[in-house]
Amino acid sequence: MLKALVLDYGGVLTDPGEDNAQEPPLLTALRKAKHAGLKTALLSNADGWWQPPTTYQGLFDATVISGEVGLAKPQREIYLLTAHQLALEPAECVFVDDLAINVHGAKAAGMVGVHHRSTESTLEELEILLAVALRD
Repeated sequence: MLKALVLDYGGVLTDPGEDNAQEPPLLTALRKAKHAGLKTALLSNADGWWQPPTTYQGLFDATVISGEVGLAKPQREIYLLTAHQLALEPAECVFVDDLAINVHGAKAAGMVGVHHRSTESTLEELEILLAVALRD
């Protein structure tokens, strides 16, 4: 059973979507997933100086930034670290990234991977996997 939603920042959380919604659709989905009781994490290959916007505070149970931990996607260890910070097994986490190589890395580490190509297709897949309504 999937218990956590792990998202990349650039290209996923920042994607304005096909409708150019007021809030990026995957940010809305993240809020709904958290409200439904799922754990949430941000996994980014950003450098150590980068921090998520302050409007994201409280949305993540774990934040893993490559520049801080000395690992980068698609290294297996960064996915294992993220699952560990969530106190879950990798198989209990679904990871979303816009780069296929990073999704393959997550799958190799035991996570369920979703390749983000459009907000609509990603949300459809996540709603099936997580059994949670993630759209308004």
